[in-house]
Amino acid sequence: MRSFSFASVLSYSTSSFQVLHLLLVASLLFRPTHQSSDLGTTSKGDFIDQICRKTPFYDLCMATLHSNPLTPKPDLKGAALVMVNNLLANASDTLNYIEGLIKQTSDQQLEQALAFCAESYIPIVKYILPQAADAVSQGRFGFASYCVSDAAKEISNCDKKFSGSGQNKSLLEDRNGILQKLVGVAAAIMKLLLKG
Repeated sequence: MRSFSFASVLSYSTSSFQVLHLLLVASLLFRPTHQSSDLGTTSKGDFIDQICRKTPFYDLCMATLHSNPLTPKPDLKGAALVMVNNLLANASDTLNYIEGLIKQTSDQQLEQALAFCAESYIPIVKYILPQAADAVSQGRFGFASYCVSDAAKEISNCDKKFSGSGQNKSLLEDRNGILQKLVGVAAAIMKLLLKG
């Protein structure tokens, strides 16, 4: 195995993760100041604002939904699908990141913890979130909501492996944190869909 350097590991990041951070910062700078509670508004910007105000992470929701087109017209189902697909893209990116860390480390204990996280992320990427996206597309929102909750549990399992103190804690903390927030937004949109 190659030698391991925490500096090189912490600087190793893929473009989609950096883009998500950039979008989040941009949404903080250009945050709209109006508020409305009617989801029937036809304006895409107003509609997204109204949806995101009903989620636990408004800024992340706004950044994600504004960076993806809701076609042919903005609706809750489209917003849910965008969130699930964004969650899938970020989970895939994190799995690739974890696999890269595994290849770089010579620390056996760290390698085992990273392998555990890879085993948590593999079902998220290969089965859970693709099934959630299919369920949203088919209008099976209860099952989609279940899948999103299942993904949250797997991410949490990984996060617990690195919850102690020390240098290893920060390796996945930001990525797991953003993914948990994306799950929170997706779950809130699913709840709106289930209410009808």
